[in-house]
Amino acid sequence: MKCPGVGMEIAKTLEGRIMLFDGGMGTMIQKLKYDEDEFRGEEFKNHSKSLKGNNDLLTITQPDAIFKIHKDYLLAGADFVETNTFSGTRVAQADYGLQHIVYRLNKESAELAKKAAKEVMQETGVRRYVAGALGPTNRTLSISPSVELPEFRNITFDELVEAYIEQAKGLLDGGADVLIVETIFDTLNAKAALYGIQLIFETEYEPVPVFVSGTIVDKSGRTLSGQTGEAFIISVSHVKPMCLGLNCALGATEMRPFIEAIGNFTPAYVICYPNAGLPNTFGDYDETPEMMSAHLAEFAKDGLLNIVGGCCGTTPEHIKAIKEAVSIYKPRVPPKTIHPEALLTSGLEPMIMEKHLLFVNIGERCNVAGSRRFAKLIANNKYE
Repeated sequence: MKCPGVGMEIAKTLEGRIMLFDGGMGTMIQKLKYDEDEFRGEEFKNHSKSLKGNNDLLTITQPDAIFKIHKDYLLAGADFVETNTFSGTRVAQADYGLQHIVYRLNKESAELAKKAAKEVMQETGVRRYVAGALGPTNRTLSISPSVELPEFRNITFDELVEAYIEQAKGLLDGGADVLIVETIFDTLNAKAALYGIQLIFETEYEPVPVFVSGTIVDKSGRTLSGQTGEAFIISVSHVKPMCLGLNCALGATEMRPFIEAIGNFTPAYVICYPNAGLPNTFGDYDETPEMMSAHLAEFAKDGLLNIVGGCCGTTPEHIKAIKEAVSIYKPRVPPKTIHPEALLTSGLEPMIMEKHLLFVNIGERCNVAGSRRFAKLIANNKYE
């Protein structure tokens, strides 16, 4: 995606230093211990469904608190703040009966983050950016929600595309400088988001930089839908995102081998924002700012990072410590090309078809000798 202006500005900064993302929005909201009435505010006082836990709604009902969180992260040294829109699609907001406010929710979230970015830029003289956050939704295209019906899906690709288009329009109209498709557990969901973004860039909006961040769910090194990090990179690289990387699920120590593998497999900039360690028995995160920043300093020392920040369990204190720890190191230098003469494809694993591969047999089981059922379907002309 070609994105002049702000994209060139960010790229120039990334050539000179490691940039900083903010930390956990949900972590900071939880500290406020809002009750149902505070989530509702005056506007949604008589809404028919419970709204407690709908963090995105706080942009409208508690804007001063969200503004302060953004500003605290920026003052701690973040170059980017993410909009409070992790669940900002009509798909996710359907749980609260608030599909009708999705565009407004995203627009006002971007405007609020932009206001904080401008204030801190005026105070410090350093340009700050707003990353419009598009989360994974609470549906999945790759996995059935029913164990008994593996073929069943509770949403279609087209429905997700439309939901992401609506969200992206709100974020862009509110002034988002970049869009980030993040916390990806299902690559097909991400492809719906990226396709929707491509469509509006082609028809209505000037392109902005696009960041893509997947989630490796455990030490197996795979997303929830089963892809390795390298396979995931191949699946989304057709849109030429400015940044590719990982966030959430793992702490920095556990994430290291996977972020290193991704860095070796993409000419894009690498973004990394892990959790503050793994959750403890109570679901809390125990890594202090000093501990987490020490781990990420090793990443920076070894040339793995272009943008770094924090996810679950991280606070402005974590971001301040990370900034201080990585600032003495140079940013990763992206490779100019990856397998320049190869065809890169992927399913759950990467498939690199280079010149030395003389013969590749695809679809080995699609033959009449391998399956009696398949043979009958062919005989009956049921090719679909």
